Amino acid sequence: MENSADQQVRVRFAPSPTGGLHLGGVRTVLFNYLFAKKYNGQFILRIEDTDQSRFVPGAEQYILDTLAWCGLSPDESPIHGGAYGPYRQSERKPMYKQYASQLIEQGNAYYAFDTADDLDAKRKEIPNFQYNRATRTGMKNSLSLPASEVTRLLNENTPYVVRINMPDSEELIFEDLIRGEVKFDTSMVDDKVLLKADGMPTYHLAVVVDDFLMKITHAFRGEEWLPSAPVHILVWKNLFGLDQMPKWAHLPLILKPDGNGKLSKRDGDRLGFPVFAMDWTDPNTKESTIGFKERGFLPEAFVNLLAMLGWNDGTDQELFSLPTLIEKFSLDRVHKGGAKFDYEKAKWFNQEWIKQADNTYLASLVAPYFDAAKIEIHEASYLVKVIGLVKERCQLLTDFIPQSSFFFAAPIEIDTASILPKWEEKKHCFFDELAKLYLADYEQGQKMKSSTELEAHFKTLATEQGLKPGDLMLPFRIMLVGGKFGPGVFDIVANIETKDAAKRIQYCLDLLSKN
Repeated sequence: MENSADQQVRVRFAPSPTGGLHLGGVRTVLFNYLFAKKYNGQFILRIEDTDQSRFVPGAEQYILDTLAWCGLSPDESPIHGGAYGPYRQSERKPMYKQYASQLIEQGNAYYAFDTADDLDAKRKEIPNFQYNRATRTGMKNSLSLPASEVTRLLNENTPYVVRINMPDSEELIFEDLIRGEVKFDTSMVDDKVLLKADGMPTYHLAVVVDDFLMKITHAFRGEEWLPSAPVHILVWKNLFGLDQMPKWAHLPLILKPDGNGKLSKRDGDRLGFPVFAMDWTDPNTKESTIGFKERGFLPEAFVNLLAMLGWNDGTDQELFSLPTLIEKFSLDRVHKGGAKFDYEKAKWFNQEWIKQADNTYLASLVAPYFDAAKIEIHEASYLVKVIGLVKERCQLLTDFIPQSSFFFAAPIEIDTASILPKWEEKKHCFFDELAKLYLADYEQGQKMKSSTELEAHFKTLATEQGLKPGDLMLPFRIMLVGGKFGPGVFDIVANIETKDAAKRIQYCLDLLSKN
């Protein structure tokens, strides 16, 4: 069962603030969010910042900004507050030691006084060394040392960590909501550290304590965490009882395009596509990484494509709004196997969302790109109109610049090479007269003609001069926009001043005359 009707669903996303948010992390957020909202539950953001050595300034705000851009804002978080705070693990530090002490008193954990040099020496002595039931008796810990020595070391404030005491050959079983029954042999698992020497918990202790205290009912995480499940099961069992443990669902990995291994930032750099949700600049290394947002993706498209990486609703439907995803989502449709990431498919999703998006909404998203390109927009309504003419040709928001900049300024670079092979004097005369007629219309203050009227006029003039209108369309397009692209040529003329159309024709004719 996905949900118990007598218990409010509470799910959490618990990232470490160490850098940009990988699309796999955002998909974990999405599945949490969809599940919570489907069952009228709560979605919690908890910042797991116990590893202070990896903490990166600005990373927490980046996570919040990313979730806001995606429309996946949490109900409880360090910013939103809630009844189960604090929502940063570093602010919860005092509470973890008591649980570590409880495990020690019960014999389920122990003090380990080994120094970094001790561990390095053991790693050199034993290849692939693991601190476990086979090696712990030869190390410096409260299982191998006399009680009096342990007391002395503690009284002298000797640095220590707390390790879990993994039992020998115990079979642990849990029911994964995606994978079904999963079994583990505890003899294959090492004695993980639960509490570090600085008093901070490791993930293994903190995740259990926080999930219990925050009343988390369902925990979604990537399948890479499956090997840690035995440690967490035992901590749950020994601290709170397995009946208190959330239902777990281990999500499939997002794989490289070729399917060989987990998709990484390095793969994105190598293959030329983003893997982070938004731009991220590491404040320490100053290394910048482009995100889906800045590459030109709509948040609706980004969320949609992530949902389809490892899930479907059992039909051929691929385009889903967030409300529809909430309605349709179910864990029994989440795949067990990894999902290959296909950037071309991702762009297809974006193009489909651009096509159906409201033009005014698109204008608000596209305007910053025009600003960056130093293209001046005099009237917002004009930009909205232009967007309606070109959006069918745009896969990314950044495509609106090359696909529509000619509506705002005459092109400088003209692809005359595509005109010259079939150019002749008759065509030159035709366009020269067309430019003069357009200029005369403007000077006489005539009302702007519709695209239909402009097309009829163009064809009539061509016929009168013994030319086929179809033979004139390509050079006309290139004169107006600079190349072989853009919407209907008469739609372009209808939206720019006839004076501007005349200037562009004459500019191109001058270039052609020089060849």
